Amino acid sequence: MNSSDEELMRRIHRDLIDSYDEELEMELEDRTVAELTGEVPPGQDVHHKEARRQYFRELFRLQAELVKLQDWVVGTGHKVVILFEGRDAAGKGGVIKRITQRLNPRVCRVAALPAPNDRERTQWYFQRYVSHLPAAGEMVLFDRSWYNRAGVERVMGFCTDEQYEEFFRTVPEFEKMLVRSGIQLIKYWFSISDDEQHLRFLGRIHDPLKQWKLSPMDLESRRRWEEYTKAKEIMLERTHIAEAPWWVVQAVDKKKARLNCIHHLLQQMPYQDTEHPSIVLPERERHEDYVRRPVPPEIVVPEVY
Repeated sequence: MNSSDEELMRRIHRDLIDSYDEELEMELEDRTVAELTGEVPPGQDVHHKEARRQYFRELFRLQAELVKLQDWVVGTGHKVVILFEGRDAAGKGGVIKRITQRLNPRVCRVAALPAPNDRERTQWYFQRYVSHLPAAGEMVLFDRSWYNRAGVERVMGFCTDEQYEEFFRTVPEFEKMLVRSGIQLIKYWFSISDDEQHLRFLGRIHDPLKQWKLSPMDLESRRRWEEYTKAKEIMLERTHIAEAPWWVVQAVDKKKARLNCIHHLLQQMPYQDTEHPSIVLPERERHEDYVRRPVPPEIVVPEVY
């Protein structure tokens, strides 16, 4: 290997390390209140660093398996819908980020629908979700789903008793219809404790990078913890069906919840390694009459860094 090849390999290695550094930076959002206030207990640093190393090793391994799963989904034309439900600050968004992090967004996409507008409120309740369902070779992750009606809409009074009961009459048939059509439906509920939600809300209040996550609805949900608990228990009891059962993720520990959820998700499909043809980078064509034009300096972004 000559010097130019060695330098190329070093450059590729540096780029790889940089990409991993970006993943580490993402973990800054997991800062606890104690870390923000400087109240990290003495002697915790060594244990914490080793735990992080183990977490990342396993996360990268599982993400590599997710890439294999993606290739299998595309190759077989499989269709997958995954619902992520749970209380505010339960960690749904965090696990969705780690699942999609290394996947093709054209294959694995996220549906996070806002509150229905005036027109959508007059539609069949499930209508606005149907347009986001997958075609062959696609996975769709719903960051909250049609189960809003069984949770926030019920607790906050955004639906009538009649609409609430009609939802429970309809949703099992709706989901059975999806499964009969060839869509695999997987439903996760992220479970956290009262104390843990309280801690995470404090973290959002004291962290300027997270304050945008706290809406008036989130704060009200904190006050109505018991009402949400009752609504969740009814939802799980009335919508746990053989064709699409609920799976409860213990989510008090965010990192363990992510790993456990991804590990479980991988077990739900009989994916296998997909053979790919070897890739050969073609030689770039060069023409004697080609001259690259200089970029006008006035449109160049200043190099502040």
